[in-house]
Amino acid sequence: MSVLDIVIWPDARLTRVCAPVPMITPEIVRLMADMFDTMYDAPGRGLAAPQVGRTERIFVFDAGWKSGSPTPIACVNPEIIALSEDRMTGEEGCLSIPDTPMDIERAAQVTLRWTDLEGTQERTFTGSEAVIVQHEYDHLDGIVIYDRVAKDAAP
Repeated sequence: MSVLDIVIWPDARLTRVCAPVPMITPEIVRLMADMFDTMYDAPGRGLAAPQVGRTERIFVFDAGWKSGSPTPIACVNPEIIALSEDRMTGEEGCLSIPDTPMDIERAAQVTLRWTDLEGTQERTFTGSEAVIVQHEYDHLDGIVIYDRVAKDAAP
């Protein structure tokens, strides 16, 4: 597969809302594989389509690969079904905003429904997976970490 170029802030492509994927075609399968290659090469734990200049509602993530327990998940047309009221705040980085970690408040638990090569999936994520899912989902709606912090903290 291929390592793609990562779009860097303030590129306007990072602020656009992505369009649903009508069907998983061979091109979409290749895009997801390329996104995994790009994410691992970066090295990150998640990557959304707008971060590689695409406008489809797709993101990939793998919360465990850096600790030796790979759990790659590709999400096409993800939908957040539920967010817990419990909140947590932690430092987040972004491959499109390099070397600029920020403290972001997120739901401690998120339930996500998405499509992958096996069909429709639904799962509840907690901990770092919940954070990654919310971060990547934000990208699909044109939201970056600057949008999640106080206006005086963003450039």
